[in-house]
Amino acid sequence: MPAPVPRQRAIPAAEGGQGTVAAPNESAQELPENRTAAAEAATPSATEPAKTATTTTPAPLTLLLIEDDPGGTPIVPDLLDQAGRPIRIRTARNLTEAERLLTDDVHCILLDLALPAPGRADDGDELAVLRHVLELAPRHAVLALTGADDTERGAEAVRVGAQDYLIRDELDGRLLSRAIRYAVERKRSDYAERRLAEGRLRAQENRRLERGLLPTPLLDGSPLRFAARYRPGRSRALLGGDFYDVVRTPDGTVHAMIGDVCGHGPDEAALGVELRIAWRALTLAGLCGDQLLSTLQQVLEHERPDDEIFATLCTVDIAPDGRRAGLCLAGHPSPLLARPGMPARLLPYDNNGPALGLLPGARWPRMQVELGAEWSLMLYTDGLIEGRVGDTGERLGQDGMVDLIRRRLSEGLSGEELLRTAVNEVRDLNGGELTDDVAVLLLDRTR
Repeated sequence: MPAPVPRQRAIPAAEGGQGTVAAPNESAQELPENRTAAAEAATPSATEPAKTATTTTPAPLTLLLIEDDPGGTPIVPDLLDQAGRPIRIRTARNLTEAERLLTDDVHCILLDLALPAPGRADDGDELAVLRHVLELAPRHAVLALTGADDTERGAEAVRVGAQDYLIRDELDGRLLSRAIRYAVERKRSDYAERRLAEGRLRAQENRRLERGLLPTPLLDGSPLRFAARYRPGRSRALLGGDFYDVVRTPDGTVHAMIGDVCGHGPDEAALGVELRIAWRALTLAGLCGDQLLSTLQQVLEHERPDDEIFATLCTVDIAPDGRRAGLCLAGHPSPLLARPGMPARLLPYDNNGPALGLLPGARWPRMQVELGAEWSLMLYTDGLIEGRVGDTGERLGQDGMVDLIRRRLSEGLSGEELLRTAVNEVRDLNGGELTDDVAVLLLDRTR
């Protein structure tokens, strides 16, 4: 529901009613709060000691009274805030006037439930006017005003969304002042609790997505060692579309995969989870190479929210003896291979096929790669190579990444330590958090 539209000028609190002048309008994006302003420190003279700046007292509360007969509530001028200052009042005789006067410095609304709701059919809804106000001002505290013979409607108003209800004939200045203060604080508390609950829900969703995107590898019985590292791009609480997986099939072959769905929203992350799960299921069912990638492309085409969404993918199947592997690339950077006594290098990528979802009927050739007796194979997403290098504005690129890994290998780093150090160095070279997510996995075979 929309928040009140910010006005271009401050509206006097006495406009249409009683009270002092209202403070200027501010942002409509958050719950209205008491405004605070930093007191300016006095400039010390040569003979006067410096004074410490202090914070002024928050501005007094502002009430919007919506009642067709404002004079029927005589205690309004006597309202005081917690500091003993008069609560500023604006009055509106109908909802049209109320909408004009409802700027962001209004803290609370006192609404006469007997008012008619504009633009609504007479459907017997006794709280139509309240529902209209709640739609108009979802972030403001609302007090319902009713008669002594209509307390049931007052109680129902609280269930619908008002912070409290008051009986007109029992009102006095002290009671109403306290009710306004409590209503404002209760609304703030409710808003904070809702934000906290939303944050917890997002965190739970993130954990579920993380388990789907970054699963535990299935390597029982394999002599290979596994390590992985994931780092989300800056300004994102939610995982992006990077995903990986490693499984060992009954014949002893180890299959590894890393991929990246374009984009960083929840839809992309969910699609990455679907592709990762589909890859594992298809791999365990015996598919590999072009047949596997063609099936994954069908999954992507059916599940993606937009026809322009695509995914890059790198798959490797390592023979049971660990000395050779099959490699398929679908628009993805080629893995890095490191062997003792030889400089780390990229595997061939001449036969790199298109990303999944770009070309119907595409093919992905499987290349045979010799690994040797002892090696380390690193798969990564493009977030690792697209960071900048210092103030030059140049990207790190694959060549820069290869040089970086060579240096770290020469220092004797391996496994988790190698990945952690490499990702941190890429971040430092970028001068801060990387724009894109980074996922890296490492498979090692030692004698």
